[in-house]
Amino acid sequence: MIDTGTEVGAISLKSSARAPGKARKWLGGVFREQKLGSDYVGRAVVTELVTNVYKHTDSELVSVRLLLEDGHLVVEVEDGSDGVPVVRDEDDTAESGRGLLMMSLLVQDWGVRALGNGGKVTWARLGV
Repeated sequence: MIDTGTEVGAISLKSSARAPGKARKWLGGVFREQKLGSDYVGRAVVTELVTNVYKHTDSELVSVRLLLEDGHLVVEVEDGSDGVPVVRDEDDTAESGRGLLMMSLLVQDWGVRALGNGGKVTWARLGV
């Protein structure tokens, strides 16, 4: 991953249906150990981003990093896919597809950056 701030923690997981729960539990532990306050938004963000890797890419691994950057906590999720996540339009009849829209309302900013060797990092800046 690209260094963009001070790393608070990192984990790599096999991309699977269990990965979002494992990432959520790990993030909660880092928040407690580092005394970062409420982990609610961080857990929601990491769940959404790791779930997207599992459901929408063929990546075998997903890596999560927590960074302190300019006084904000940043969650980064790296995968091996070049596909960029897209916020879908609101659709009252859809049974899924609202996660990124909801996440975007919880965070200060989010985006995607391509990696030179293939893959991408999807990041979200929390209001911590």
